[in-house]
Amino acid sequence: MNRLGKFRWVICALLFFACVINYMDRQVLGLLKPDLMKIFSWDEKDFGIINICFQSAYAFGQTAFGPLIELIGTKSTYAFAIAFWSVAAMSHALAQSLFGWGAARVALGLGESGNYPTAIKTVAEWFPPKERSVATGIFNAGSNVGSIFAPLLVPWLFLAVGWKGRLHLRSARRDSCG
Repeated sequence: MNRLGKFRWVICALLFFACVINYMDRQVLGLLKPDLMKIFSWDEKDFGIINICFQSAYAFGQTAFGPLIELIGTKSTYAFAIAFWSVAAMSHALAQSLFGWGAARVALGLGESGNYPTAIKTVAEWFPPKERSVATGIFNAGSNVGSIFAPLLVPWLFLAVGWKGRLHLRSARRDSCG
């Protein structure tokens, strides 16, 4: 572990920020629930179905990521998980129906479920046993930081650009077209 020097703490910081983003992403639906229920005419049952889609995919994905890490490696698996959950988060903007929202939530659950198994494996690979609990505590704190920042940022972004970000894009297009 000596060859790793202090760089392992940079890795720990990256794990922390990935965990922050992971938790911010998953809270958007709950934070925008009242507005999205009006926009899409959902009832509580519809909202529950959408949440079950995420939770069941997350549970399944947690069991699938362990073998994937062993098959293709920690770095490749983490890169895949982050890319997958990022595209899944963006795919919500395409959802027009309950099925579309359910599919986007399944994808998000599958992608985000890779965060913890790969972060734990990364800590095991980069840190000596005496530092693993500290590194795990640091990256895991990202879930709480994400839970704090999401309610501060998401409503503001929703008011500024709408749930799809279209208000900003439309006004930018008008400005560029003259």
